[in-house]
Amino acid sequence: MDILKQYTERADEIIGERTPDEQKYDREVIRWMRKGKSVAKAIAKANEKYPTEALQVDDDNLADVQAQYEYLADHEAIKAKIDFFKKIGLES
Repeated sequence: MDILKQYTERADEIIGERTPDEQKYDREVIRWMRKGKSVAKAIAKANEKYPTEALQVDDDNLADVQAQYEYLADHEAIKAKIDFFKKIGLES
């Protein structure tokens, strides 16, 4: 099994199934994090835009939520690079 397939399968296990609305919410959180907002502020911004998907974060779960969104942001960056390499013909 090639490394990209292994990575993709493992990432899918970690991220889990997400509805289209959850995916939009996640992208909104990541967008604000990339603008330099803390995960708590990014979630607050996403909650304003997508109130039906709103997360409630407190001190007890903030570290876990932050780790999840940092992973998602890294995963999105990796996917973009893979797509770029495929586009220019450098896929494995």
